[in-house]
Amino acid sequence: MTAPMFRRLAATLLLMLFAVSPGHAVEIKEVVSPKGIRAWLVQDDFVPLISMRFSFKGGSSQDPKGKEGLANLMTGLFDEGAGDLDSDTFQAKLDDVGTEMGFNADDDRITGSIRMLADKRDTAVDLLAVAVNEPRFDQAPIDRIRQQVVAGIKASERDPNTIAGRKFAEALYGDHPYARQSDGTEQSLTTITRDDLVAFHKRNFARDNLIVGVVGSISPEDLAPLLDKVFGDLPAKAELQPVSDAKLGFGQTTRVDYALPQTSISMVYPGIRRQDPDFFPAYIMNHILGGGTFSSRIYNEVREKRGLAYSAGSNLVNRDHMAALMISTATRADRANETLQILKTEIAKMAKDGPTEEELVEAKKYLVGSYAVNNLDSSSAVASTLLGLQDENLGRDYIDKRADLINAVTLDEVKTVARKLLDTDPAVLIVGPPQS
Repeated sequence: MTAPMFRRLAATLLLMLFAVSPGHAVEIKEVVSPKGIRAWLVQDDFVPLISMRFSFKGGSSQDPKGKEGLANLMTGLFDEGAGDLDSDTFQAKLDDVGTEMGFNADDDRITGSIRMLADKRDTAVDLLAVAVNEPRFDQAPIDRIRQQVVAGIKASERDPNTIAGRKFAEALYGDHPYARQSDGTEQSLTTITRDDLVAFHKRNFARDNLIVGVVGSISPEDLAPLLDKVFGDLPAKAELQPVSDAKLGFGQTTRVDYALPQTSISMVYPGIRRQDPDFFPAYIMNHILGGGTFSSRIYNEVREKRGLAYSAGSNLVNRDHMAALMISTATRADRANETLQILKTEIAKMAKDGPTEEELVEAKKYLVGSYAVNNLDSSSAVASTLLGLQDENLGRDYIDKRADLINAVTLDEVKTVARKLLDTDPAVLIVGPPQS
């Protein structure tokens, strides 16, 4: 059996396992190691694979001013040598045991992942442990990865959407860290030294800002000592700089004139925190307005009825320090103003009248039924879901409760939250040829 066939079989078996009984399909166990490291585990012995995902709060919002791109650069170096292993030796050992390892930085956290064969777990975990605890940050890999990032930055400088996104971020976030470029600038990257990387790693990698999710062929008893091997010797507390909540700059339009065949339109409205009691009414409202790919009002009005765009939709965005509802589409340059007015009209209708009872029923049915397909279709997806549930403090019984929480939402609750979020003059970004 080839590797791609094996991965497809594993995904199919996992989906069958998690979709058999929506009310009781996923048993999430909390594992506590001897040193107090906590992880959520979904044990699955159907296939001999283990996926682990973990994250440390912090991310690129912790980049010191003038050294933007530090977190991003660091994540490219964890598999470039650790402990006694230089870059080539470390990579060769990963290949020898068939292990996939990766790290990534976003605004609020640094995320790591490893996917390994169950019978190679001890060797794979040893490699992860030295990567997490003893990254070498050798100068040659630093210079090479930095050059790759700089090359990407230079290429993006010619991309109109990247240029527009940066201008829009500055307008939307002001001087908040979210306005900065997470991959840095050519100038900021040149200032980053090995000492900066070592210090950032020490400040951000700690036990108190760590969450872990594991899926696969491993028991709680076997997982506990592995957690200590990887994370047990990290500092007890992270040394994070405080980050304030972003105050979004609504009521302004950012235009970027560029000779493109299409005009892109983005609109930003207030969002809602995941822990807000009105989250599910907002979640359903967004699905009806633009989140339902082929069924939403925006899609039907812009694409189906008028053929103005290939796609149009909305989504709720949550970060640690901001929440927003974002609407976007792209259309012919000579129809941009018309498309924008259609979006505004549909948004105004939703704000004034909310959805119909029929739309509410259909949205609930879809959102309940699609959860397993969208979130539980592979071991990596399940591990990511475990991280998300912990990150939002939703509880291990959330998957069991989710359908009831959605079905309990009333039409009046959706109408109320629609008025609350959409009765706002949005921030607008328009990228394309000049318009009258």
